[in-house]
Amino acid sequence: MSGLLTALAGANLIYGLGMLELGMTMDYAQLIMDNEMALMIKRVVGGIDVNDDELAVDVIKKVGAAGEFISQKHTFQNVRRVQTQTDLIDRRMRGSWEALGGKDMTERAYEKAINILENHKPDPLPPGAAEKISDIVKEAEAELGIKG
Repeated sequence: MSGLLTALAGANLIYGLGMLELGMTMDYAQLIMDNEMALMIKRVVGGIDVNDDELAVDVIKKVGAAGEFISQKHTFQNVRRVQTQTDLIDRRMRGSWEALGGKDMTERAYEKAINILENHKPDPLPPGAAEKISDIVKEAEAELGIKG
């Protein structure tokens, strides 16, 4: 909630993702969970487009204000685009969730973190990037009076 409130106030940086114990401990599963929350915050802060198509004005006219919208083509085409899609939050009915193992968010986060650590192969930095990053760090250290 604090991330959402600061983002709505105009902050463009969410601090502390993955941190536990006042930042003394980093937890990969917590980082994965916090990342999903940050994506949701980004979606909220991005706002809602307000136009006839986004508001489904034609569908509302056709179906009526108290009508059923789930089976409408517009709903089908747009629901996944506008609803936040997550890897960790399970929106299935309880019976389906239990049938698939009943793993909670933390368990799924640890599985995802382990999978990333074991299988992710990042693209290498382009030539010269490491040197440029090092130069930026050295310049910042000099400005701050830090001996590197």
